[in-house]
Amino acid sequence: MRHRSPSRSWGTQEALTVLVDPAWTPPLWRLAAVPAVMTTIGAKLLGRRSRRFSRMVRLACVARRLSPATDQQARRAVLAVRWLSPALPMRWACLEQSTAAALLLALMGRRAEWRHGIAVDPVRMHAWIADRAGCPVEESTAVSSYVQTWTPDGPPSDKPGIGTRPS
Repeated sequence: MRHRSPSRSWGTQEALTVLVDPAWTPPLWRLAAVPAVMTTIGAKLLGRRSRRFSRMVRLACVARRLSPATDQQARRAVLAVRWLSPALPMRWACLEQSTAAALLLALMGRRAEWRHGIAVDPVRMHAWIADRAGCPVEESTAVSSYVQTWTPDGPPSDKPGIGTRPS
């Protein structure tokens, strides 16, 4: 059963799964999403489980030195990955989707601003792609309650900050 809008679930209790109808995405972006998603699946499944998050972060940041994606490119990448996501027979949540979207942009020669954050009461984590202005791409307004804890792929900088890697 498909619904037009999802209900909120903070992961603190069991909830029914709701598949949201994805917005239209150009066919080229959908096609390009396939290798990005497959590579992300490989990074997720291969290697030690304790290093999974680290592998996903490294993959999300492969294009760190490329030019930033336009707002439209970032939106298309996120929507293309979300279009493909319901076909995957595994857990495929925000971490995997945002990583695949960042990788898709890298395949297109652009960089995504990948973000990871945490919110409290109840404690929950979330990963997303931000546009050049730092605004979340294709996310609900609830993402504003997350404090960014990991922003490793921003523009290279000599100043290390929370969650950034020193150059």
